[in-house]
Amino acid sequence: MKIGIMSDSHNNRYAVEWAVARAGDVDLWLHAGDCVPDATYLGLLSSVTVENVAGNTDWPDGKTPDDLVVEAEGHRIFLTHGHIYGVRSTLEMLVDAAEREGADIAVYGHTHVVLQELIQGSGGEVLVINPGSISQPRDGKPPAFMIMTLEAGCAPEIEIVHYMEK
Repeated sequence: MKIGIMSDSHNNRYAVEWAVARAGDVDLWLHAGDCVPDATYLGLLSSVTVENVAGNTDWPDGKTPDDLVVEAEGHRIFLTHGHIYGVRSTLEMLVDAAEREGADIAVYGHTHVVLQELIQGSGGEVLVINPGSISQPRDGKPPAFMIMTLEAGCAPEIEIVHYMEK
């Protein structure tokens, strides 16, 4: 299963369009917050399901959760924006929340910095990933999104795709 992952699009519809075109055929999209309308737009552009959460700049709409769990290919993915878990300071609360949900993968945004790290939690390892920002990166690199390939019984494969790479 091929999953496109983006975050922090901040109303940059061109960047969302570029990511969809660059990702090609994916089976699912995850949007980790900061512009719920962009996640809706992503759903209009793509013919696959889009799972999304609210970020710190999204006004509560009563419909978009702060976090959710997605099951795919024998993996449980904890999706959140991250601001309520203090991800700018530590990933400990994020990993704890993912473990409480039985997730082996935690996807978050908020920092606008690409990250992929296997972290030992109290109950096992959690793959923690942040796709960075598709529109406003803060790591000195071009805007980015990720493509994660999942296969039951195998470790996830992650591709980081930077803006305008072919």
